[in-house]
Amino acid sequence: MSRTYKAIGINLKSMPLGEADRILTVLTREFGLIRAVAVGARKQNSRLGGRSGLFVVNDLLIAKGRSLDKITQADTLESYPKLGGDLKKLTAGQYLAELTLQQALSDQPQEELFYLLNEHLGRLERSPSSHVLAHLSHAVFQLLVLAGIAPQVHQCCVTQTILKPNLADSSWQAGFSTVGGGAVTLDALEELQIQDGDKGTGKYIPSHHSKKARLNTPISAIELSLLQELTSPELPQEWVACEEAWFAIERLLRHYAQYHFDQPIRSAVLIDSCFAPAPFSEPSA
Repeated sequence: MSRTYKAIGINLKSMPLGEADRILTVLTREFGLIRAVAVGARKQNSRLGGRSGLFVVNDLLIAKGRSLDKITQADTLESYPKLGGDLKKLTAGQYLAELTLQQALSDQPQEELFYLLNEHLGRLERSPSSHVLAHLSHAVFQLLVLAGIAPQVHQCCVTQTILKPNLADSSWQAGFSTVGGGAVTLDALEELQIQDGDKGTGKYIPSHHSKKARLNTPISAIELSLLQELTSPELPQEWVACEEAWFAIERLLRHYAQYHFDQPIRSAVLIDSCFAPAPFSEPSA
């Protein structure tokens, strides 16, 4: 049996090992998640130095080891350099890497997940900073779809009533239930709030600005419209620039993902500081 194997993979996590090496967590098309040592990657002028960076896609030759495999050769296929030059894009990329790590499997092909992640990293890299939240939200939703746990957004997940947001009515509202599985009518939302009082269920309940996240919350017509657009392969350009609304959508999806994966998304803290709307202040006299 061969002691080496080939794979195409994207680096999602890195940590130092000893004085000169790195341990990489790589999502490969062929074998899913693998952890392998990039020997000498931290040495100056190392062949593996740049190829062991975050989001770098390599064609790898890997030698099997007793505890950890070793990367013996890496030829870079893609690297997304513009993600590292923009804090918003880098934070969004790290967010997607975390979410990918939470759902990726080892020892089996993960081709669909590999291509989906790369597609959305490319969109983030090409987008202007003002559109990053929209593309991040779209990527998160599509990752949830692939995991089989995407929220239901076109009909009430309690009553199955079709939900049609009225954008002409600024007071129109529906609801979003993290526990229930997505969008709900206002009547269903009130019933859910009465039933559980947003009490904990033993699962991880995230927080935003130190406030307990609500598991059942009202949403506006534009927020429901944006959630419904996320089911499409591409976002309509006329919706992409609504940054304040996308900030609300990202938080809904973040809380939903954290609840259903039962894990925090640590890079989301930086999303709050990078994208939070500026507080309103009265003009000075």
